[in-house]
Amino acid sequence: MFIPFHKPLYVSSISLVVLLFICCQQPLPIVQPELGTKEVEIIQHDNFKFKDLNRNSQLDPYEDWRLSAEDRAEDLLSQMNLEQKIGFMLISTIRMENESGFGQSSAEKLPNGDGLSEVDVTSSINFFTRVPLDDPFMSSAGTTKAVSEFHGRHFILRANPGVATMASWQNNLQELCEQQPLGIPAIVASNPRNHVVSDASVGLSLGKTAFSQWPGELGLSASRDAKLIEQFADIARQEWRAVGLRKGYMYMADLSTEPRWQRIEGTFGEDPYWVAEAMTALVKGFQGDQLGTESVALTTKHFPGGGATENGQDPHFSWGRKEIFEGGAFEKHLIPFKAAIKAGTSAIMPYYSFPVHTPYDTLGYAFNKPVLTDLLRNELGFQGIINSDTGPIRMMPWGVENLTVQERYTLALKAGINLFSGSADPAQLLATLKENLDLMPFVDDSVKRLLLEKFQLGLFENPYVDIEIAEQTVGKEAFLMAAKEAHRKSIVLLRNENHQSKNLLPLSKETKVYLEVNEKPITDSSTLNQLNLVNSPEEADVLLFWVIPKSKSLFESNGQPISLLLSDNNVDTKHIQEWSNKKPTLLAINFTKPWVIDEIFNTNSTNIKGVLATFGTTLEALLDIISGQANPQGKMPFSTPRSVQAVLEQKADLPGFEEPQEQYALFNYDEGLNY
Repeated sequence: MFIPFHKPLYVSSISLVVLLFICCQQPLPIVQPELGTKEVEIIQHDNFKFKDLNRNSQLDPYEDWRLSAEDRAEDLLSQMNLEQKIGFMLISTIRMENESGFGQSSAEKLPNGDGLSEVDVTSSINFFTRVPLDDPFMSSAGTTKAVSEFHGRHFILRANPGVATMASWQNNLQELCEQQPLGIPAIVASNPRNHVVSDASVGLSLGKTAFSQWPGELGLSASRDAKLIEQFADIARQEWRAVGLRKGYMYMADLSTEPRWQRIEGTFGEDPYWVAEAMTALVKGFQGDQLGTESVALTTKHFPGGGATENGQDPHFSWGRKEIFEGGAFEKHLIPFKAAIKAGTSAIMPYYSFPVHTPYDTLGYAFNKPVLTDLLRNELGFQGIINSDTGPIRMMPWGVENLTVQERYTLALKAGINLFSGSADPAQLLATLKENLDLMPFVDDSVKRLLLEKFQLGLFENPYVDIEIAEQTVGKEAFLMAAKEAHRKSIVLLRNENHQSKNLLPLSKETKVYLEVNEKPITDSSTLNQLNLVNSPEEADVLLFWVIPKSKSLFESNGQPISLLLSDNNVDTKHIQEWSNKKPTLLAINFTKPWVIDEIFNTNSTNIKGVLATFGTTLEALLDIISGQANPQGKMPFSTPRSVQAVLEQKADLPGFEEPQEQYALFNYDEGLNY
């Protein structure tokens, strides 16, 4: 099912010439935008209406929606004092009513309300790694303090409320912002909210939400359908826009080249050219051809690519701070980012790590001027916002551990950071500027870029949302049907061997099937009527095991070696071995990482007649494929190693398809069968 994109129609080159000629001869009419306000007066000028945001009873350039975003940003910048500018350069977690905050849990487990939380959260530990900090800091401020005293206008929402609650809370936040002297609206960002995921850790993804639920990022990639990815992005955009979420901390352009890396689930695979296509589709779907009033701005991450981590460890931790480009593939990791830049991504987020075996400095990317200014700005031509990841100043200062907080801010500003994530209190950044006024050009440049995004999104005209429309939009039936089809397309058929002289799949309705999902028998077929389910393996003609390995969450890392063996990731391989030796078996594996599955399946396996790969999907979609109600279309987004030894011998920065295939891969990149 195809849901039409909400985008301008394409025209032929001849039509475009005619259109341009007409436009040159006759100026386009000026259209009054809808103005949303709860606090400021509306003023009239030249028969048009404008918001008097600074309450001076006159039309300032930044209030004049007829002017360019550039002109408006320049004017507003000139009216902002130092404190307002510095507060504007921070983005931190914002909390809703009854929510304790990032890294903390509520004792009462009350549902989120639409009220503004006024509780400060001060962190004495690194809330990612649980390592004590030398210097406690405020990771989240009470909302009124954040907006009025700290002048914050950039926030990350990590709560997972209902639609009406989220929309109403957004309106309450914007009303508070409108009450402030310059009337600058807030922009609220979020991590992904539309995917089936295995690790819904705070700061990564939110898992099950009120929004339409699509395959995980790897699943979208496995569809090999750029139009489907753009359709997904357009639908998600409509849902996010309806509740007031106007910025996404997504998506990951990183390549999944080190199979042990703990964040592979959020990538689009190992092929830089295909991931580049996916990034283009995502940016176009969320933002359109350019930022506008219906757009959701994206933050593409983690520049210049986080997939080559040493031994698969993540740079949230000191033991994962190195990116190892031993195969000389640094340039390959840039290809998806180049595509995102060309498509117009609004922001780019550098990672915490630093590169090894490159010409660049061995400094964390947030402090690395050769990477951010020389490469990203000057060579690649990126003109948007450079948004630090959460906490490089206080928690992950790799390569600058011996510098003071103010020295780190100075280095990051000079490197090219425009927006600092992870701290709510601007005091240290403000002190840095007061002692180093020569840094003001970096500040003014950053604030202007941040203002441009807000003007382009139309937030100054109307930051409010309609709660009724939000409830009608989020999770509507047409969106759910489109997501259902995407789930089917995400599943990869890898093996379909002969059984009784014919391929086992698809299964006939007469076939008696015993189904286990992570060792839990599924016998109720009332909602899964595609298959003839039986209560025990003894009764079955075919056994179906859906294996969903569960590794440690990213933030449970302790620096110990990462294993990709199924038995080390909560899979009872002996149980599967025992039964697969007795009866014809179908094996489905949820590949959140390129698991090593040789404990239950290898090239010598005889009784496992079918193997399927899933990447964050539904049981319904899997059974649709197995029963033949849908034809498998998916292709592997990465290569899977055939053994632990193959994992140890691979190069962290090389795609699996560039490793010696006879030694490395069990399932190859782009592999996939159909009926």
